[in-house]
Amino acid sequence: MSRRSGILEFAVLGLLREAPMHGYELRKRLNTSLGIFRAFSYGTLYPCLKTLVANGWLIEEPGSAPEDALAASLAGRRAKIVYRLTAEGKEHFEELLSHTGPDTWEDEHFAARFAFFGQTEREVRMRVLEGRRSRLEERLEKMSASLARTRERLDDYTLELQRHGMESVEREVRWLNELIESERAGRDQRRSPSAGDGPRQDTTSDETGGLPRHQGAAPSEGSPSRAPDQPDPSDDTTK
Repeated sequence: MSRRSGILEFAVLGLLREAPMHGYELRKRLNTSLGIFRAFSYGTLYPCLKTLVANGWLIEEPGSAPEDALAASLAGRRAKIVYRLTAEGKEHFEELLSHTGPDTWEDEHFAARFAFFGQTEREVRMRVLEGRRSRLEERLEKMSASLARTRERLDDYTLELQRHGMESVEREVRWLNELIESERAGRDQRRSPSAGDGPRQDTTSDETGGLPRHQGAAPSEGSPSRAPDQPDPSDDTTK
């Protein structure tokens, strides 16, 4: 399995954990909610879905019947297939959520993992965030060393592009530092409550929650805007 197909399977299982969907809904959610999948097509999604069904992690169900079956038949429309997560699929997804290895720190995989932090345990979130920060600090060090070696040979525009890349990495490292500190603050508040304190309004998520409430979404270049809900000529239907 390629790295990208593994990320796609992870994202599909995560979205279907929220609710059953048909293929067009899945594709739209992957495109709009998870921008890393903007460029993929039905030719990528459907083999992934078939693999997940074959593994027993999804089941296919017929969609709701059209209100006017005769009119739908005359128009050439057919019932959509709805994909539902099985108990085995949920267990497999939860196992994937617990992974914190180096692959979860890479650009595309980290973006997918971060999108499902709301379903991830806090300790796992911490390890993924700290690993991602470590990976970017290594990248920043290499970029800085490379720039120092080649600065005299670069024209002004190439030099500016190098600086822009370094600034983008530095900005993400600062963002990760803020997230890590927020996660630590929430954990410490739960472990060391002050005696006699009244009810405390927690500004962080619970053990399997998402971002602290004061935090915004992850900064990313070219983040996708939500596309209008339009019919798709490649909509999935039963054969």
